[in-house]
Amino acid sequence: LHPNDAPRLHDLDEALREIETLAAHDRVRGVGETGMDFFRTGDEGRAAQEESFRAHIAIAKRYGKALVIHDRDAHAEVLRILDDEGAPDTVVLHCFSGDAAFAAECVRRGYLLSYAGTVTFASAGALREAAALTPIDQILVETDAPYLTPTPHRGRPNASYLIPLTVRALATSTGADLDELCAAISATGDRVFGPW
Repeated sequence: LHPNDAPRLHDLDEALREIETLAAHDRVRGVGETGMDFFRTGDEGRAAQEESFRAHIAIAKRYGKALVIHDRDAHAEVLRILDDEGAPDTVVLHCFSGDAAFAAECVRRGYLLSYAGTVTFASAGALREAAALTPIDQILVETDAPYLTPTPHRGRPNASYLIPLTVRALATSTGADLDELCAAISATGDRVFGPW
């Protein structure tokens, strides 16, 4: 249940019960994306976002699933709530958008940072600094398709065939050997979400 949708629901509890039912299935590999979004949702919706986020954390812990977090302009709140609730064993910061300081806090806690095409943007120096201090065994990569298309294809729909552009940018930012980074990302994906 996306955090921007939580305040819009007539019955949040009913939606959370459905998520819990689904999370119990072996085929389900993660819970989310959930979290906090202060960019699209104002003060009036934050209580519902937080209630939903806390419930998702509990569900992920109960069923041993990865927690996939959406965080937009809410870094401190996301960490506060995870610290309050006690994070599940596996936490993925979906489409990581933080700076080096936020990345360092996430890395210290053992969270995984999933980078999208934004890491290739000329304006994303802070994001590349964050990637530079992320150990390669805590990196994942995603498209967030159809959005966040990597350079030089910005403005077009994103798709999985463009992932190599993001991975190459991460290799440059981290200083990792490209083959080593690819192997680490693949192993982390298997560890977090299981084999396909």
